[in-house]
Amino acid sequence: MTEWQSTIAPPALARLLRTARRNGPERPAYRALAGQLRLLVAEGRLPVGTRLPAERELAGALTLSRTTIAAAYEDLRETGFLHSRRGAGSWTALPDGCRPPADALFPLPPGDDGRLVDLGVASPTAPQPLFGEAAARAVEQLPAYTNGHGHYPSGLPVLRETVARRFTDRGLPTTPDQILVTSGAMSALDLLFHTLLRPGERAAVESPGYAHALGALRRAGARLVAVPQQRDTPQALPRWDLAEWRQVLHGAAPRLGYVVPDFHNPTGALIDEAQRRELLAAARAAGTLLVVDETMAELAWNVPADSLPRPVAALDRDAQVVTVGSASKLAWGGLRVGWLRAAPALVRRLAAERLRRDHGTPVLEQLICAQLLGERVDELRELRLAELRAAAGALLPALRERLPHWRFAEPAGGITLWLDTGGLSGAALARAGERTGVRVAAGSLFGVDGAFEGYVRLPLTVPPAAAERTVERLAATAELALRDGGWAAGGPGEAAAPAF
Repeated sequence: MTEWQSTIAPPALARLLRTARRNGPERPAYRALAGQLRLLVAEGRLPVGTRLPAERELAGALTLSRTTIAAAYEDLRETGFLHSRRGAGSWTALPDGCRPPADALFPLPPGDDGRLVDLGVASPTAPQPLFGEAAARAVEQLPAYTNGHGHYPSGLPVLRETVARRFTDRGLPTTPDQILVTSGAMSALDLLFHTLLRPGERAAVESPGYAHALGALRRAGARLVAVPQQRDTPQALPRWDLAEWRQVLHGAAPRLGYVVPDFHNPTGALIDEAQRRELLAAARAAGTLLVVDETMAELAWNVPADSLPRPVAALDRDAQVVTVGSASKLAWGGLRVGWLRAAPALVRRLAAERLRRDHGTPVLEQLICAQLLGERVDELRELRLAELRAAAGALLPALRERLPHWRFAEPAGGITLWLDTGGLSGAALARAGERTGVRVAAGSLFGVDGAFEGYVRLPLTVPPAAAERTVERLAATAELALRDGGWAAGGPGEAAAPAF
């Protein structure tokens, strides 16, 4: 359970309840109310650990009897969605058994026999012939670096210059001494979290959030505070709920906040500049450092490039932002090169700390990355965007046709698709996939405390020619999960099962 409890006021809960869809007639009234509250918790819109209003207060806000509220609360306690303690109140929870198989995001060696459809890992293949040409050129350059020890804790100067120039071109003036090259974005995040956080300190995170980053924060000993995203309709991309962010930043005083504003993983959302400014101001007022993950930032396949907001750090005047990036999505995941941008003093501190872990990223990989992100970066980006448009153009219509009860908002960009399964358990889908040969990333991997059980994340890396076959296999997996009674906690349960 989360370590920090927020409190939701009766009027705010009443407004939230009006947005919770009903899954068919539920009578009496207390069961309808309990069902809506279960749904809000399961979807992550009412964070686990939120203290609910007292029965009398909520009864007044909803114009229901106190008996109805008391019965709904008792129903929630019996099903594991509410914990209560005399004199302390009642707070939201999730029942046991909401955890999906944890290995769905673990990369497997690629196979070509077609027996396994891997929808767990969102990573593209290497762009050819660009990658091969860049590698050949890097091998030619390598002998110039072999006369020394080969250790570059801050990164090769040529790559630091290249990455700094990429930031500058995107509207964020940057010098090489603000760049630290790492062995992938996760290496940068792990180094940041272990250096800046003391065990037990709080970290605010989006809900849903990037699963691997949530895991890295937990390994660093952080106490996670989930901040739900705001979504107007199931077909709309989410936004930051700035009222919730202000409450968390003021009330929980987290040491840092981790956000993915550019083509969010897993939802694909793009946060506008006004919201970026507001969150930055709230973080500055609270003394919270923002860690901004820009791994997907250049994958704008579904919005005009000239409409993109400026990087969050471009709106910062007080070194309140550390930006993390990677070559894994634009170039290739096998090229283990990432970076972070921060104040020069922090870069030096992190480079010194890094020596306790490794002495630097491999020189050859850095040279390949410098080639790809240098003069040919525009060519690389257009190739990758064309691939993503083609993949989405085949996969999304197939999903709408074959799984019409699943709902999703078309991503603004990035490489992931977030689907509401209509109450079907993502964990049950993952278990069924073990029999049908489909690896599925259940939504609860991306939620704190197991929220989002009724969601799955799909990668936008399915080749267009394989889209229909992939969705057919996924639909067969959904049918099997339904036959096994695989409703998510808070899902429709009593409603008629949809026909796939």
